[in-house]
Amino acid sequence: MKTTLNIPDDLIKEAMAVSKGKTKPDVVIAGLKELIRQKKIERVLPSACKPEFTDKWETARHGR
Repeated sequence: MKTTLNIPDDLIKEAMAVSKGKTKPDVVIAGLKELIRQKKIERVLPSACKPEFTDKWETARHGR
């Protein structure tokens, strides 16, 4: 899909330099993919880091 975007020249040049992108569309696509990846991680991370606690603390403590 063809879309017209107003991206500041200095921003696109810096993005092309740090990403080694050869064309402006390559850099924009890479940036969008990275944004999507980060947002997916942010959605999963809070639930993945929660420790699970049980009500059977005494059993777990003496079950070793």
